[in-house]
Amino acid sequence: MAFGNNDLWVGGLGDGGVILADSRFVKSDGSIGWKFGWWRIVSGTLTITGRRLDAHGPPPRASVPDGYGSRGFQATGVYFPTEGCWEVTGTVGGSELTFVTFVLRT
Repeated sequence: MAFGNNDLWVGGLGDGGVILADSRFVKSDGSIGWKFGWWRIVSGTLTITGRRLDAHGPPPRASVPDGYGSRGFQATGVYFPTEGCWEVTGTVGGSELTFVTFVLRT
């Protein structure tokens, strides 16, 4: 599933926005890692933030590797500390894109 606006798109949201992570995606610290592909229409460095919506908890960690330039495709990884309902925001330049996803271990 993909989602976007005039400046930024993201793919890899899972069917219906639900991330079903089997044991291959669960890290040694118990966090759930998921890859998202972003498409930057505007120029700039992508940053990713997030927060859990259905309970208190630490924010997810994001990995935004170098080497993709300032526009176009950007591979990323987001590490959710727990299962649950998460809001994730990608920001590039003065633009942002926010989506909500439900993360579950299978």
